[in-house]
Amino acid sequence: MVNIYVGNLSYEASEEEVRAAFEQHGEVSSVKVIKDRETGRSRGFAFVEMPDDAEGHAAIENMNGAEVNGRPLKVTEARPREDRGPRGGGGRRF
Repeated sequence: MVNIYVGNLSYEASEEEVRAAFEQHGEVSSVKVIKDRETGRSRGFAFVEMPDDAEGHAAIENMNGAEVNGRPLKVTEARPREDRGPRGGGGRRF
């Protein structure tokens, strides 16, 4: 399984468009366009999962720099998410 980071996406790009672009290189098991929690608008990047390692790495190589909706994509293998510790701004400032 290869988890792929797709950056510099058009804010209008849908999960279906991203899936169609990557399916040219093999089977896609999931696509998640990351959206802003408050506005629901795309944040300009997505994650694509491909079950076959060879197809996933070929997709990374072929899609990096490819234009989708007039923007050159930045495509790399996704790094595991780092634990950033507890979140929240519980402390008051006086």
